[in-house]
Amino acid sequence: MLSIDKISKTFFPGTVNERKALVNLNLTLDEGDFVTVIGSNGAGKSTLLNAVSGRYTVDSGTIDIDGKRVNRLQEFQRAKYIGRVFQDPMAGTAPNLTIEQNLALALRRGQPRGLGLALTAKQRARFREELATLELGLENRLPAKVGLLSGGQRQALSLLMAGFTKPRILLLDEHTAALDPQRAALVTDLTERIVSQGGLTTLMVTHNMEQALRLGNRLIMMHEGQIVFQATAEEKKSLTVPLLLEEFAKIKGAMLDDRALLT
Repeated sequence: MLSIDKISKTFFPGTVNERKALVNLNLTLDEGDFVTVIGSNGAGKSTLLNAVSGRYTVDSGTIDIDGKRVNRLQEFQRAKYIGRVFQDPMAGTAPNLTIEQNLALALRRGQPRGLGLALTAKQRARFREELATLELGLENRLPAKVGLLSGGQRQALSLLMAGFTKPRILLLDEHTAALDPQRAALVTDLTERIVSQGGLTTLMVTHNMEQALRLGNRLIMMHEGQIVFQATAEEKKSLTVPLLLEEFAKIKGAMLDDRALLT
């Protein structure tokens, strides 16, 4: 499904600001895997997602999706394989377009464009059905501009859009971090449901260790651009936040920031 082999990424090479974000990193996700990723700030978590999505080009190593080498594909070319939800609720939707227009764009992600009806009655019926699963009343607001929605509503919509076409890989980059606790809990529940019902192969970055333990069947911990700890589905069942902190403490010089301690 997703095969990452010895990828490296250095920012500002050869300068005083040189930073090795990824260092010979290896990771494989099988069909249906849901891997949560934790680590301190600057560990390379978001860079990993950006490398998979094509936002960043890796310096070395390979990335394969469904056996296809995607290293040379640009971000828009990888869109047909990948769905993504960002930390900023405003980043995943177009505020000046309506809810139905945003959903229509998501439906056509990665497909060739041509002439035809922008929206059909069948599509609108599907949109209402899908939106009803969010339990936010958005199915009755299809003509409303997305910019009028709250942050939690927009993030829920972004999550629905990202999984709309059953992408081969779903990337979640701290997608609940900017929300208040109530909305974060709602989006977390939606994440669990959408990934489970769609059988989506998912890579999720989070600073919330309880969330990392609750969601997914595998867990990895990153530090200084490398994976320093992994837990299988069976091992994850017995993990706790204190045990994760203990594992992190074994890394020389490592220190978790305050956000990573939130539970």
